[in-house]
Amino acid sequence: MKIDPIYAQPVIATERFDLRPLRQSDKGLIEMYGADRRVAMNTRAIPHPLPPGAIEAFVTRAMDPNRTEDVWALDGSHHGGAEVMGLISLTPMDRNQSEVSFWVAPAYWNSGVASAAVAALVAANPRGCRTMFAEVFQDNPASARVMTNCGFEYLGDAEAFSVARGAKVATWTYSRKLD
Repeated sequence: MKIDPIYAQPVIATERFDLRPLRQSDKGLIEMYGADRRVAMNTRAIPHPLPPGAIEAFVTRAMDPNRTEDVWALDGSHHGGAEVMGLISLTPMDRNQSEVSFWVAPAYWNSGVASAAVAALVAANPRGCRTMFAEVFQDNPASARVMTNCGFEYLGDAEAFSVARGAKVATWTYSRKLD
């Protein structure tokens, strides 16, 4: 049996917000945004409507030392903004690779917040990845622009299941090689 060391998530500062690990007090805002149909429909994992306890379970998993995904809140409170503006995550894969996922609250759409979050996560590269991947739904061109703005290159088309949509959705896959 191989025991991996516990990885402590760093806080990653940007000019507009900090990326910080989740905490229990984030549940209310995450639930409010996650319950928004527009947010849920652009993700693979957020169900719509949200079942009772879903966000509490998500935050508990994100805070677990043995988690399989690192999740950061986009916290603008030190810069005069909201405590949670969205979430970004990094899921380790094999061969020193990770997958980036994110969502931003509708109030911050088209404001550059998502691009700034992805760019900060790539620059920090907290897991020391050689390659990062991302997948966006083809009917969400704004997220595709975030990926290309952050130096990700288009790899190809695929599909992924969306819990909120209850169906497979056509996706675009992107990757970025890191030094």
